[in-house]
Amino acid sequence: MTNRLLAALPAGELARIMPSLEHVDLRLGEILHEAGGPQQHFYFPGTCIVSLIGELNNGDSAELSLIGREGGVGLALVLGGGTTPTRATVQSAGTALRWKAAALQRELKLCGAVLRMLLRYTQSVWTQTAQSALCNRHHSLEQQLCRWLLLSLDRVDGSQIRMTQQLIADMLGVRREGVVLAAKKLQRRGWISYSRGVITVLNRTALEGHVCECYQAVNGEYRRLLGGLRGSPSAAR
Repeated sequence: MTNRLLAALPAGELARIMPSLEHVDLRLGEILHEAGGPQQHFYFPGTCIVSLIGELNNGDSAELSLIGREGGVGLALVLGGGTTPTRATVQSAGTALRWKAAALQRELKLCGAVLRMLLRYTQSVWTQTAQSALCNRHHSLEQQLCRWLLLSLDRVDGSQIRMTQQLIADMLGVRREGVVLAAKKLQRRGWISYSRGVITVLNRTALEGHVCECYQAVNGEYRRLLGGLRGSPSAAR
């Protein structure tokens, strides 16, 4: 089981919900739900990565949360709000399991392991969103880039991330020129390489030593909330 939330479920609950999950291939840039729009499905990413993006009236935007195989997309369905002010956009193409809203809500009414797991996961997403706000306000762009690279790397296999510098700038809510300068510094140190929209991490240990505390804060809260569940890994990576 690729998705770690599903892997953490007891065997009985997993067997009960699996027939209602649909395998889907998600394209780069595909929108899973718009800001303020209805959420018809809950997604358990497998190999894809999804960004939750906030946007201002003037068009400026920034990534608030990054979701991959450790989590799920569609928490408004869990909490009962129905919509959120964020847009969910596929940042890295790949696979996911999709759950219709009605089937999810029937399962939640049982007040079993699925509900407990998703409520804990919701708290971990809140932590990531709050930590992103702190990081963007108090830490250097170079540290923010390291955090973003490591969080993305945790959600893919291997050491490569397919992403243009402009898209990274959009995710961080900064100008492209700033990302270019920060990336060049990391390249000169031999920590990453960049070519034609592909970032290769050459020295993850160096990035982890240079990143701000926000990266460990996000992963630490995930481990605290979900690390003890059946089938869950001891770390978010």
